[in-house]
Amino acid sequence: MTAESPELPLAAAFPDADRVQWQRLVEGVLRKSGVTEASGAAAEDALATDLQDGIRIRPLYTAEDGTATPGHPGFPPFVRAGRPEGTTVAGWDVRQRHVHTDPRRANASVLADLENGVTSVWLTVGDGGVPVSGLEQALQGVHLDLAAVVLDAGADFAPAAEELLRLYTASGAPLGEAAGCLGADPLGLLARTGDDTKLRLQLESAARLAERCTAEAPGLRALAVDALPYHEAGGSAAEELGTSLATGVGYLRQLTGAGLGIDDACRQLEFRYAATADQFLTIAKLRAARRLWARVAEVCGASPAAAAQRQHAVTSTVMMTRRDPWVNMLRTTVAGLSAGVGGAEAVTVLPFDAALGLPDAFARRIARNTQSVLLEESHLSKVIDPAGGSWYVESLTDELARAAWAWFQEIEGAGGQAAALRSGMIADRLAETWRRRTDDLARRREPITGVSEFPHLAEPPVHREPAPAPIGGGLPRVRRDDAYERLRSRSDAHLAASGARPKVFLAALGPVAAHTARLAFAANLFQAGGIETVQEAGPVDVESVAEAFARSGARTACLCASDAVYGEQAAAVAAALKSAGALRVHLAGRPGERREEFTAAGVDSFVFAGCDAVEVLSSALDVMEVA
Repeated sequence: MTAESPELPLAAAFPDADRVQWQRLVEGVLRKSGVTEASGAAAEDALATDLQDGIRIRPLYTAEDGTATPGHPGFPPFVRAGRPEGTTVAGWDVRQRHVHTDPRRANASVLADLENGVTSVWLTVGDGGVPVSGLEQALQGVHLDLAAVVLDAGADFAPAAEELLRLYTASGAPLGEAAGCLGADPLGLLARTGDDTKLRLQLESAARLAERCTAEAPGLRALAVDALPYHEAGGSAAEELGTSLATGVGYLRQLTGAGLGIDDACRQLEFRYAATADQFLTIAKLRAARRLWARVAEVCGASPAAAAQRQHAVTSTVMMTRRDPWVNMLRTTVAGLSAGVGGAEAVTVLPFDAALGLPDAFARRIARNTQSVLLEESHLSKVIDPAGGSWYVESLTDELARAAWAWFQEIEGAGGQAAALRSGMIADRLAETWRRRTDDLARRREPITGVSEFPHLAEPPVHREPAPAPIGGGLPRVRRDDAYERLRSRSDAHLAASGARPKVFLAALGPVAAHTARLAFAANLFQAGGIETVQEAGPVDVESVAEAFARSGARTACLCASDAVYGEQAAAVAAALKSAGALRVHLAGRPGERREEFTAAGVDSFVFAGCDAVEVLSSALDVMEVA
C-alpha cells in the first residue's frame, strides 16, 4: 500500500476463490487419508457431521447458504434479541438455584449468593425443597424490592405463590415493582410425575395466579414453561423446543379462556431451556425458540410488543458427570457462554458437583464467578447477538426451527401437550432419541472427557451430602455418563473386595512407532471401564510375552501394534498368552481379512474406534469378576 493508494484493500492483490477450488483442495486431503473416491460435492459431504433432528452440519458455509433475514434486535421475529438493547444495559440476570430442605441453610446460601454477584434467586419449595411454611425464613434478609425470586414448587405452586405474595406485602415492597416468576407449570408437573388427576384444577389455579399478577404485580410472571423435563429425558434440541411451544400454546388457551387478553397471557409466561457444552447448538436453539414463539404469538393475535419470549437458560444436568467432576466447570463455562451469546435474559450455571449431591460453598462460588467472568471480564453482554450474521449459525437456527415446528405440529395434531403426554407419544419419541444417542455414547462417537475419554482412575472420589430426591414417576432423568458410571461402580466394588482394580495387560508389539497409537487407544478404552492397564517398559514378543504377562498380575490381555506387525506376530503372541493363562485376549484394531486366523490363535475380541465400548468393557469385567 502506498500513499497514493490508501484505500487499496489487501485482499485486492489476491484472486477470488470459489467453492469448486476449495473442493479440489479437500479432495487432495481426503486422498492422503485414504478416501480416494470422493470428489466435488461428495468430497465436501465426506466432511459433514450428522446431528440429531436430521440436521447435517457442513464443513463450509457461504453467502449461498444464507436464510431469510433474522430481523433486528427487539423486533419480530426476535431471533436476534427479545429487546432492542439486548442485555447490553445491565447484563443478563445471574440466577442461582437453591435446593436445601432446611430453611436456615437455604437462607445462608441465598444471602451468600446475593452478596457475591447473583441477581435473582431460584428456590425449590415444597416436595424436594424448603417447606412452604419455611419460605419466610429462607428469604429472611433478602431485599425483595431488589432481588427477583423464582419459585419451583411443583404441585405446591399455589400455596407457595400465595406465601411469596404475602411476604412482598409484609416487607413493604410495592407489589407492583416485584419481579420474578411464581413457577406454576402444571404440564411440566405432568411430565415429571405422570399424574394428571389434578391437572384441570392446577391449570385453573395457574390461570387465577396469572390474573392476579396481571392486575397487581405486572413484573411477576405466574407460569414457567419448563422444557427441562424433556431435555433431561433424553430429548433433542428440536424436541425440547417443540414441546415447549406446545406447552406454551396450552397455557395460552387456558389463560385466554379464563378471560385474559392474549397480550397479557403472553406476558405471564417465562420459558426455561437447557444450555449444553455444544456451543453453537445452544446459541441456535435459543435464537430459534424466540423465532418460533413469535410466530405462535402472531398467529394468536398478540401484538409485537408482547410476542418476545422471555428465556431462562440452565446448564444441562444431562452433561454433568459424577467422575472427574472438575471437568464440569469447563462444560458449564461453555454452556453459560452459549446461553449469554444466544440471548437468554436469565442464566443459571449449576455448580460442578451438582450431580453428586448438595453443592458445597466452593462449588457455588465457582458457579457464580463463572458468570461474573463472562459478564465483567469477557464483556459478553455488551454485544447484541454476537453470533448473528454467521452463515453457519443462521443456517443452523433455521434448520432447528423447522425441525422443532414439525414436532410441535405433531403434538398439536395429537390433541396438544397434555394429550401427547398422557398417550405416551412424547415419552416414546424421547426414548427413541435417547436410544440412538446412547449408542453414540457407547461407541464414543460422542466423547465424555474424564469418563469415556481420558479417565483418571487414581483420582480420589468426591463426596457430597445427598440432595433431596427429585419428584419422579413420569419421564425419566438420564445422564450421558450413565453406562460408564455403572462400569466404574463395578470396578469400585472389585477394588473394595480384592484391594485392587481389575487389570488388563497391554502387549506392545514391534517398534515404538508401530504400537504407540493403539497402545494409547487401548489404555484410554479400558480405563473408561475402570480397568487398570499394565504394560512392560518396552515391547514384548512371542518369547517374552508369557513372562511379562505373569508379572503384570492381570488375567486378560490386549495386543497393540500396527497391522503389519500383527501379520507377523499377532497369532503367535495370542497363542502364547492363552497358554500363559489369559482368560481373554483382545486385539486393538479392526480384524480385516485375518479375523479367522487371529480368532483361531486365541484372540477373543477386537477393539477399535467405533466399537461398542460399553459392551466390550462390560464383558471384560464379567471375566475379571469371575476370576
